[in-house]
Amino acid sequence: MDTLRQIRTEIEDALRAYDRKFTESLSAEQALLNDVLRYIAAKRGKQLRPILVIEAAKLCNGITDKTISTAVALELLHTASLVHDDVVDCSPTRRGAEAVHVRWSNKVAVLAGDYMLAKVIGLVAEVRNTKILSIISELGRALSSGEILQLHANSSMWIDEQQYMRIIEQKTARLFAACCEAGAESSAGTQRQTSALREFGRQLGICFQLKDDVLDYSDSDDLGKPTMNDIRDGKATLPLLISLQRAPESEAQEIRRLAEALAGQAAAIDAHEAEQDIKAFVLRFDGIGYAYKKMQEHKRLAEEALSVFPDCDARRSLLLLLDYTINRVH
Repeated sequence: MDTLRQIRTEIEDALRAYDRKFTESLSAEQALLNDVLRYIAAKRGKQLRPILVIEAAKLCNGITDKTISTAVALELLHTASLVHDDVVDCSPTRRGAEAVHVRWSNKVAVLAGDYMLAKVIGLVAEVRNTKILSIISELGRALSSGEILQLHANSSMWIDEQQYMRIIEQKTARLFAACCEAGAESSAGTQRQTSALREFGRQLGICFQLKDDVLDYSDSDDLGKPTMNDIRDGKATLPLLISLQRAPESEAQEIRRLAEALAGQAAAIDAHEAEQDIKAFVLRFDGIGYAYKKMQEHKRLAEEALSVFPDCDARRSLLLLLDYTINRVH
């Protein structure tokens, strides 16, 4: 049994309750909107965020109805942000399928995202917990400001490591931290427990994004999506940024030219050849190795955060999820 399936099996009943509520929330009376929402609901992904909410609650005082509603609210907020981000980034696909704005239109995508955000408000009202309300509303602000920060940074591809890490903090790390913190809060966790889980989620989120950026340089058929997407989207991530710092300036300058040409979809270059040259460059200057080193640093911090909890099934599951995040192949 693979790691993720093992974790899911241990919280199977809670995940079934989550699935029912998520499906119920992604429904509408208006036919077109209902079609769009059903299309979105069909692309579930790995469900890491609801797993985090549920395991965090389990680690504190146990899974409650508030836990399930909180997990759905956070997933809807995240899903709405992705639908909107795809419009902003002009991304043609999402999880191997046409993005909503491509299948329908920008207007439909934006309005569907807005509908999901309205559903989030209803779910938070149902939970009746001001702390969870604060966590979710703050996450919404962080996701928006993170996207603005990334757009501003991408006026030039060539940000530094500090800017790169700040973007990760505002987006993936804040999302995972909110899932763990809200899960603990849904189970009436103590302040110490809630703070520890928030920090675990933050460090896990950093590891997750670093691994995503490493996978973008993969040649594996297991990935299930095109590689070098970040470069084509005009985003230089840590493996390339570090490699450029380490390389002689003449080589770095040529790689920057190739990356900018790929991002601009220049007709004068062979895209496949340019991608292979950039991948070879990153491997030669060990940008992948540096990213893995950073992952291990943040993994240790995540493990330290959970040290306040005694050994139990939920704690072991979260540590397994941390290992899975770093070792996954897609």
